[in-house]
Amino acid sequence: MTEHSAGPPDEYVEAAIQRLLTEDPDVAEQGITVARRERGLVLTGEVESPQRRAEILRRVAERFPDEAITSDIGVIRAQAPAQVEELP
Repeated sequence: MTEHSAGPPDEYVEAAIQRLLTEDPDVAEQGITVARRERGLVLTGEVESPQRRAEILRRVAERFPDEAITSDIGVIRAQAPAQVEELP
């Protein structure tokens, strides 16, 4: 007899999270990817602010409370540098 987990298969959860990230109008992040690792799911990519990253993680955790989610989402600098860089 084979044991089955109570939740949906892993690839369905990954696809559902990817859909949330790209299709939810409040998220709409196409640059975030979802990958299954040994200890759960890892979200990778870049966003424009720490607040945006926190909001994405909050929404994913809220929608998928039984999944172990790890963030590898970086923050890119969206504003212009404060000073001019001079090249030699």
